[in-house]
Amino acid sequence: MGHIFYQLARWLGLLSPAEYHYPAMDIQLPGDRHLHLVGSIHMGTMNMQPLPDILLKRLSQADALIVEADISEAESPFGIAEDLSPLSERLTEQQYLQVESLCEELGTSIYSLNHLPCWQVALMLQAGQAQRLGLRGEYGIDYQLLKAARREQKKIIELEGPQEQLTLLQQLPDDGRSLLEDTLTHWHTNARLLQTMISWWLESQPSQSMEPLPNTFSNDLYDVLMNQRNLRWKQQLNALPPGKYVVAVGALHLYGEGNLPDMLTADRR
Repeated sequence: MGHIFYQLARWLGLLSPAEYHYPAMDIQLPGDRHLHLVGSIHMGTMNMQPLPDILLKRLSQADALIVEADISEAESPFGIAEDLSPLSERLTEQQYLQVESLCEELGTSIYSLNHLPCWQVALMLQAGQAQRLGLRGEYGIDYQLLKAARREQKKIIELEGPQEQLTLLQQLPDDGRSLLEDTLTHWHTNARLLQTMISWWLESQPSQSMEPLPNTFSNDLYDVLMNQRNLRWKQQLNALPPGKYVVAVGALHLYGEGNLPDMLTADRR
């Protein structure tokens, strides 16, 4: 696992030398396409607003904002819950007791999760953890960018969209049990991870000095949720018409094996 921006030196001539005091980099693609690639956090704290002036200036100069999904006005895509057996029958005793303990810690009724798919239980526990740390969706970087783009009447391009993201989760084997298992295994690491990413947006430090992040996904899950999505996004970004774009994706997509910046620049090294 590598430093998110450590490889900037290797990309000399491919990336802008500009330093940003938030997680971002500039990538120029063939065909006069300029990307301001931003490591977004989907939930944030109140003091993460307003966005940095330089980021808002980049957006005002851009032809479009590109995000994973437009979450600013979308309704929940979850729909009707599946009729699954109780969690106690789908998890080991130890795992179920841990879920029960975390529900008590977060003030969530385990009965409300009992018949949900494991991937949805994992996401709800993660959201509860983030809220306990003071994070809210309306302060997320991509959410703020979407609101700013609408104010300036900028075109918004989705790399996936909420429904495609839901389909991806629904296709995980064993109703996404691996995602729940990883959530339980790395519960405390995930909390530190959130705090680290928040600090990137609150502290005045150049992006190149940001510390590396731990991987909290199993290999198979990492391939599905990170590698394969980065590959699809690379193809979509390479198909853009000439222009300037602000691209906001989750910060975890900017580092490690198969990261998006590496994929975008691989053919030009």
